[in-house]
Amino acid sequence: MIRGIRPLLRGSTYSGALFAYCGALVSFPLLPFAMLPALLLRQAPYAVQAVLALLVWAALVAAVGFARTTRRVLITCARRLLKVPLPDPAAPSPALPSAAGRWRTPLWLLLHVALGWTGGLASMVLLGAAVALPGGWTSGDAGLTLFGWSVQVEGGWSWVAALGCLLLAVAVCVLIANALRWLAPRLLGPSSAEQLALAAERELLLAGRNRLAQELHDSIGHTLTAATIQAAVAGEVLSADPVAARAALRSIEESTRAALEDLDYVLGVLREEQAGTAPTRTLADLPELLDRLRHAGAVVEPELSGDLAQVQGTLSRAAYRIVQEGLTNALRHGAGGPIEVRVAVAPDGLELSVVNRTGGAGPGAGAFPTSGHGLPGLAERVRLLHGEIQAGPHGPQHWRLAVRLPVRLSA
Repeated sequence: MIRGIRPLLRGSTYSGALFAYCGALVSFPLLPFAMLPALLLRQAPYAVQAVLALLVWAALVAAVGFARTTRRVLITCARRLLKVPLPDPAAPSPALPSAAGRWRTPLWLLLHVALGWTGGLASMVLLGAAVALPGGWTSGDAGLTLFGWSVQVEGGWSWVAALGCLLLAVAVCVLIANALRWLAPRLLGPSSAEQLALAAERELLLAGRNRLAQELHDSIGHTLTAATIQAAVAGEVLSADPVAARAALRSIEESTRAALEDLDYVLGVLREEQAGTAPTRTLADLPELLDRLRHAGAVVEPELSGDLAQVQGTLSRAAYRIVQEGLTNALRHGAGGPIEVRVAVAPDGLELSVVNRTGGAGPGAGAFPTSGHGLPGLAERVRLLHGEIQAGPHGPQHWRLAVRLPVRLSA
């Protein structure tokens, strides 16, 4: 019983009914225009004139619903008065034509106006009866005549009838509000095409954020690894070789500045809640990356073949990040010794490999905690590029990361 009374006590019930009645009132100024065609057919029966006026009125109400502003206003009002969570209407796009689902707003307006007039008239009649019936309390009976219908209440039951009319008026408000609340998501909410567009937009946003997370992991992880090793090298040679110490500190400054640019960009994108791409590094930046590693004290033996400038776009950026992640892992987990880096550009593919020694206590061995996202992130990146990846022991004391990517060379 309490559950049945609860809707009668909610403010959203009466604000929803008010929303319906306002829709009826707003449609009222269209009635004189709907009467014009009926006036031209004065010789027709009154029933025909009434039906014609009603049809023209419905057409005018529906026509108002084709305006995009109307839909936005209705959605805003439904949020506030019906307490229904509705997203903003999707903007027209090639994937979502502007005419998609536009019939739903005119249909909402027609039902909105019909419910508003029906509920409004019913509520007025019931409230009028609730006020008129108690007039017979002192005389012992009460009566009410409306549209040719007569209701007579004998004895002291007039107050019961008045209370019943009042409860029925409240019930009408509940029914009207619930009907509009049920219709709102179906007619004012996103259509099937809009839901697909919103899902595609969320997917793009999620993919962009995942890409930013991977870029940030690669950039910041490599920078912190290299900077830690460079700081250790600078501390060891500070007294014996101040020149080398200053070079290491200068390399730390350069690498951390580049990482801060990436971090600032990613944070800016996240604040704007938009997808984006961090400042791009390509294979053309590979020599600078190798120089920073040399300043960190690492011995790098690069083998670059083919024209790296011919590899462009997403492939070049991904190849740079793959090599960077391989070098970061070599610094973290390697046992010292030279790091072999091979980048080979061929007409049918791009081959990348990083080989380092294992099984010792090199400058990075065991010094860094791992998140476990490095190799899985690389595998995901390679998979998206339809490439092949191998990572594992290479001989008795080496670890090898090998990647092959299909490539389209620029002209």
